[in-house]
Amino acid sequence: MNTNHADPSDTTKTVSARISPIGGLDVLSRNEVAKLRGASDSGQHALLRRCALAVLTSGNISDDPRAILEQYPDFDIQVLQQDRGIKIELTNAPAQAFVDSQIIRGINELLVAVVRDIVYVSTQLEQIGADLDESSALTQGVFEILRNARILKPNIDPSLVVCWGGHSISRQEYDYTKAVGYQLGLRGLDICTGCGPGAMKGPMKGATIAHSKQRRRHNRYIGITEPGIIAAESPNPIVNHLVIMPDIEKRLEAFVRMGHGIIVFPGGVGTAEEILYLLGILLHPDNAGIPFPLVFTGPHESAAYFEQIDRFLRLSLGEEVAKHYQIIVDDPAKVAKTMVKGLDKVRQNRLDTKDAFFFNWALQIPLEFQQPFRPTHEAMRALQIHHGRPLHELAADLRRAFSGIVAGNVKEEGVQAIERNGPFDIDGDADIMRALDKLLQAFVAQHRMKLPGGAAYVPCYRVVTH
Repeated sequence: MNTNHADPSDTTKTVSARISPIGGLDVLSRNEVAKLRGASDSGQHALLRRCALAVLTSGNISDDPRAILEQYPDFDIQVLQQDRGIKIELTNAPAQAFVDSQIIRGINELLVAVVRDIVYVSTQLEQIGADLDESSALTQGVFEILRNARILKPNIDPSLVVCWGGHSISRQEYDYTKAVGYQLGLRGLDICTGCGPGAMKGPMKGATIAHSKQRRRHNRYIGITEPGIIAAESPNPIVNHLVIMPDIEKRLEAFVRMGHGIIVFPGGVGTAEEILYLLGILLHPDNAGIPFPLVFTGPHESAAYFEQIDRFLRLSLGEEVAKHYQIIVDDPAKVAKTMVKGLDKVRQNRLDTKDAFFFNWALQIPLEFQQPFRPTHEAMRALQIHHGRPLHELAADLRRAFSGIVAGNVKEEGVQAIERNGPFDIDGDADIMRALDKLLQAFVAQHRMKLPGGAAYVPCYRVVTH
């Protein structure tokens, strides 16, 4: 029964309810339910509460990881074991998740995904005996999580396009992401993003209209997130398959293992992190010859943005890095056509190598891209950003530098570390540091670090430019 305490149109009000989960969740053991109840030593309940609240405020535009928790300090969620299955009990939940005292169906499904992934990662993944120092074991763990989420679909030709880009983008850039999504949808392609607002929502919105025009059913709008990000980037309402990976490294690996091609829209440090992650993998000698279409695109107003990204990549990783991506400005149809041609090559390569369409087993992802990076002040100072290193290793440390800035901007643990000890120091070769500082300053000037309308951005980093 739902107990409605307020008008659901008022987002400051709350609802308490006991709901039946819809789809995608098997019965839980008493032990699993116990792990999710109360404040356990493992911290699973706190994690469940934070992720559930993000889902219940789907569409929220704040990027402050603590703002939602402060807005709903009395919110709680409990998973109840009953003879016929489980119930999810919500106390003082955001009223915006309900209509006429009933939880919105899509939010119910996303809430089930939260419970499913937190239960699975905390209990089942440990039982596969994965050695966290072995690359193959970590990949197996990513596969197990995705399979448990039931989003690995066999017997479907390569059609999943991953779209990366910022949550804080201009209106022109957002409209452009919709236009690209529309062109992808007209060609029968599915969309996978980080599930948040901005460039993560636009492609799904455009594809939704195109899929409807084509009378295409069973469309996939996949959102892949992780606990440190979801509170700052609540899932957008279009996501119909949500997966919460345990950390950013497994999230990124899930993107490149599942996706058949990637489109990058304008963004900030999180987008730069994603770019360096993928390019670092593609630069590895073991991955030479594996087709992986990668397109950077935006409206004509964003041409300078991609020129800056291109210059930074060429300076830090060498001219050869540019052969792994195409830059297409202000032409959504060309982006979609380029991606379709790239996916044809992916399909033929998978057939030739007898690799699965639904999971890219052949791609070699080095351990340094898989092991979680905890961005402490010491770890950030210890990054080896120097010329002369193998390019994939340099890309890995550049990725970690951007990951640390993301943490300092929006992840609660990173924000608290900055408040205690001041900004992170990033050091390395002088020319790379100057280029990095210039790139980051451009991100700040273009409001790509924080959502417009909030407080002025205070850098959580200090680049040592010598």
